[in-house]
Amino acid sequence: MKTMFEISKPGRKAFTLPSKDVNGELIESLPHRFRRGKTLRLPEVSEVDAVRHWTNLSQRNYHIDKGFYPLGSCTMKYNPKINEETAILSGFTEIHPLQTESFVQGALEIMYELGNMMSEITGLPAVSFQPVAGAHGEITGLMLTRTFFESKGENREIVLVPDSSHGTNPASTTLSGFKSVKVSSNERGLVNIDELEEKMDDGVALLMLTNPNTLGLFESEIKIISEIVHRKGGLIYLDGANLNALLGIVKPGETGVDIVHLNLHKTFSTPHGGGGPGGGGLCVRDDIAPFLPIPVVKKRKSGYELDYNLPRSIGKIHSFYGNFNVLVKAYTYLLMLGSNGLRRVSENAIINANYLKESLREDYELPYKQHAMHEFVLSGSRQKNLGVKTLDIAKRLLDLGFHAPTVYFPLIVQEALMIEPTETESKETLDAFISAMKKIADEVKNEPETLKNAPVTTPVRRLDEVKAARELKVRHTWEKENE
Repeated sequence: MKTMFEISKPGRKAFTLPSKDVNGELIESLPHRFRRGKTLRLPEVSEVDAVRHWTNLSQRNYHIDKGFYPLGSCTMKYNPKINEETAILSGFTEIHPLQTESFVQGALEIMYELGNMMSEITGLPAVSFQPVAGAHGEITGLMLTRTFFESKGENREIVLVPDSSHGTNPASTTLSGFKSVKVSSNERGLVNIDELEEKMDDGVALLMLTNPNTLGLFESEIKIISEIVHRKGGLIYLDGANLNALLGIVKPGETGVDIVHLNLHKTFSTPHGGGGPGGGGLCVRDDIAPFLPIPVVKKRKSGYELDYNLPRSIGKIHSFYGNFNVLVKAYTYLLMLGSNGLRRVSENAIINANYLKESLREDYELPYKQHAMHEFVLSGSRQKNLGVKTLDIAKRLLDLGFHAPTVYFPLIVQEALMIEPTETESKETLDAFISAMKKIADEVKNEPETLKNAPVTTPVRRLDEVKAARELKVRHTWEKENE
C-alpha cells in the first residue's frame, strides 16, 4: 500500500480555506525565529483519495469490532457503543476541571456514584479514580502501603509476589522502593502455602496477589493466605486485572483483601486498545482511606464537593481527578447491566473459557487440568517437540482470521498459550476459534512449514523481532529529493 506522499500529485487538494484575514503588517512584525523557514511539506491529494487512503489503512488494523481477541489476562471484550454515546454528551465534553464545583455537580455525582458501585463490587469502602492504568493503580497501592506502615512507625521493605502473578507486579514493587520476593506455586498452580508461611515475617509489608491467577485458577485457599499475612501484620493487595471472573460472585474485601485496583478499561468495558486512555481505580479498607490521593469526592447536604482535606494523603498521582471520560463509560456499562447482569458477565466468561479448554485439551498440552475461571493456559510443548514453536502457532492464527492469544506467559508454563475468550463472544465464534486451533495442531504434524512461514495474508509478514527491538523505527524516512 502506497503512503499518502506517494499518491500525492501537485495541485490536488482536499480542503478549502477562507481568505486570509490576518493583517500583513502583523505577520511581518513577527520575529524571524517564529517564522517557518521553508514551505510546509504536506501531501497534495483529493478528498476522495484522502478518505479512501485512511479507510483502507484502518481496515488493515485488527480491532475488537472486526474480530475475536482471545488475549489472556487482558479482557479484550467488546465495548458497547452506548458507552461512546454517553461519553460524548456535551455536558461531559465541554466541562473543564478548573470549573467551580457548583458548575460540575453532574460530573461529581457520577464519580461519587461510580465509587459506591465499585465499593459494593469489591467489598472495600473507599475509592480513588486518579490512577489511569492497572500498573498506575499498582504503584499507587504500593505508595499507600509504604505510607500506611510509616504512620505506624514500622519499616517494612519486602513485598511477596507469587510466580503466577502479572509481570507488572515485581516491576511496580521495585519502582516503589520495595524488595520483591517470589513465592512459588504448588503442583496445582496455586500459592504454595508452606512457602508463604516461611517467607511471611515482620519485614513483609504486602502480598501482591492475582486472583484468579494468570493460570486462570482461583486461589481456593485465599482465607488461609489472608490469615497468614494478617497474622504478621501485613496487607494483601489484589491485582484486579482478572476481576472479570469475580463480578457478583466474590467480593475481594470479604476474602481478606485490603487494597485492590480496578482495570476500568478491561473489566468495565471502556476501550482498551491503542495505549489508552485507561482507568486503574483503587479501592481500600477504612484505615487506609486517609492516605488516598487528593482530592476525593464527598457528598454533602449542599451537593458534591472535592475534598482536599486529607492531611495524611500521599498527594496527587495524576493531574486533576483521573480519566473522567473513561469513568463515564464504566458508569454507563454498570447502569446498563445492573447487579444481576454483572454476575452473568462472570458466569458467561467462565463458561466460555472452560468450553474452549475442554475442546482443545486433546490437541494441546493442558498443564493444569482443574476447572478454570475466565481464562486458561495451554502449552505448545507437544508441537515444539515436532519442530513448531508457540510463536509459529500464534502467527498462523493471524492467517486464519484471529488475533493471537498471549504467548510465553505465565513463565511457569513452557510454551504457554494463555487464552481468555471473555463473556461477549458467541458459541459460533468460539467454535470457529476451536476449529482454527485444531487445524493448526493438524498442520504441525502434516505441513509444519506452513506455520513456520506464517503469516502470509497480513499486510506485513513476520518481523525480525530481535532487530525490531534493537533498531526500532517509528517514522518513515523520505528520500532526500522529497524533503
